[in-house]
Amino acid sequence: MAEPTRPTPKKPTPKKQGATSKTPAARPTATPVRRPAGTPSTKPAAGREVGAPAQGYTSRMPESTGLQAVLAPVAGFGVTLANLFRPTVTEQYPSEKIPPKPRFHGRHQLNRYADGLEKCIGCELCAWACPADAIYVEAADNTPDEQYSPGERYGRVYQINYLRCILCGLCIEACPTRALTMTNDFELAGPTRAGLIWEKQDLLAPLRNGMLSSPHPMVEGTTDTDYYNGAVTGPTEQQEAWVTENRPDDPSLPANVAKGVPPAPRGETAQAQADLTAAATRQGTR
Repeated sequence: MAEPTRPTPKKPTPKKQGATSKTPAARPTATPVRRPAGTPSTKPAAGREVGAPAQGYTSRMPESTGLQAVLAPVAGFGVTLANLFRPTVTEQYPSEKIPPKPRFHGRHQLNRYADGLEKCIGCELCAWACPADAIYVEAADNTPDEQYSPGERYGRVYQINYLRCILCGLCIEACPTRALTMTNDFELAGPTRAGLIWEKQDLLAPLRNGMLSSPHPMVEGTTDTDYYNGAVTGPTEQQEAWVTENRPDDPSLPANVAKGVPPAPRGETAQAQADLTAAATRQGTR
């Protein structure tokens, strides 16, 4: 029998130098070449000297020469020198009060319709639009015995915190009934924080001639849309009779106005602000 052939053993593969580690070998760093002193660099410059003119730029401004070059540094003070000898325009406040511009954003006001009903419907859009969170509104439902505004709801609580208000006017832009507007009154200051939180009675517009103070019914046969469109021009005899029956001592009734009954007092905060402003005005005019 023939002898079985034996497998020839494989020769071990020699390992390459540096193959034992998976981390690649670090590359040798190039040795910087030092130039002899005085040899110009062949690398382009990264920028130019500060104040040096750019290459290829030609100024179109004529250069000052002669007397113009001498007076050039003084020309910048021309406006100052022109107003130096003019009379001053300092306003002598508070003895002399200059009225602001018609579109000045001052204190807010809650307006009324021609018959005296309030325009505010308690929708709270002004409070949502306020970026300073300075307005707080609580709404309530109108009833036949307490109709404060046309429609279903009215603003039962209305507060503006003038410690936060920035008088930006975004609230009046959000109002759908033009109930909230801004007056030209800018004298808003006081010694207490509570005195700068104005309530609804402080913000309501004063009653004009012929208006009846709310609450009272709407004009007969009208809707809130008629009020918004300006169809109501004043109170009616039925409204006057209703107020006379329910509030005979109301100062807004024509009979009481004829007797000389004083109008309803303003809100406590508004009255305190008016007294404080009057006192400051008298002190400033001494």
